[in-house]
Amino acid sequence: WEFNGSFYQPPAFLMMGIPGLEALHHWISIPFCALYLIALLGNCMILFIIKKTQSLHEPMYYFLSMLAVTDLGLVLCTLPTTLGIFWFNMRRIGFDACLTQMYFIHILSFIESSVLLAMAFDRFIAISHPLRHPSILTKTTVIKIGLAIILRGMVSLLPIPFLLKRLTYCRKTELSHSFCFHPDIMNLACADIKVNVFYGMIILLSTVGMDFIFIVLSYILIIKTVISLATKEECLKALNTCVSHICAVLVFFIPMIGLSMIHRFGKNVPPLVNTLVAYTYLIIPPALNPIIYSIKSSHIREALLRALWRK
Repeated sequence: WEFNGSFYQPPAFLMMGIPGLEALHHWISIPFCALYLIALLGNCMILFIIKKTQSLHEPMYYFLSMLAVTDLGLVLCTLPTTLGIFWFNMRRIGFDACLTQMYFIHILSFIESSVLLAMAFDRFIAISHPLRHPSILTKTTVIKIGLAIILRGMVSLLPIPFLLKRLTYCRKTELSHSFCFHPDIMNLACADIKVNVFYGMIILLSTVGMDFIFIVLSYILIIKTVISLATKEECLKALNTCVSHICAVLVFFIPMIGLSMIHRFGKNVPPLVNTLVAYTYLIIPPALNPIIYSIKSSHIREALLRALWRK
């Protein structure tokens, strides 16, 4: 693409659906609609049950509510553009609208990572210090943790849109996904993007990277505590309370790490693989988390059955 050295900022970007399968977009939209519907209904159900069930008003379920709200936010950020492409071939998105969508997608991803860390901390306190758990994680403390998580995400990512707006762009405007993603926009620039790359990597490692490390450390301490328990039944009971959270961590972090690696080192990766990993990262966790917690948490399952029975 030719570039004459003058400052250029495209009025809009063109988003891609699934490369090579454009003719099948209407059929492909069916599983996407199902996943979005499951995510919306499932997370709303989790929030409704926790709100209406007094016995679930404790730290573990407060953090689960934060996770559900974050998942709803991620779904609502990507749903309009994804289904707009599949149903109506609406590929165009304005430059500022794209930066806004990108900002909220990244904020919500960082918030989800931090909420998963808070849930790991909750499980560690509940297993290691069960008698002190209510006094350590009070309702006020949980609210403060939630506000700190939101503030960290907003502040750490605030420079990203401005770093992108200062760049000069080539005439190429096609994004790799049906949503706006920082590395994707950055790679369309004709200017030096070293600052963007460096800042993006530092923020990713200092937030999501540190969250993952502390989650692993939390589970190392949990396993050490569980091993010291007297009976096998107590060990299994303690570990069973962590299964849902472990599944949620794996479902979120594995695709996220894969997508980050592809954007930074996978120049020769087929576009289809890149697209599928991105969809897995942003759509699968919001759809699976309510299912995981509904199946594994007996308290939520019982509350759901009671609500259905009353109806």
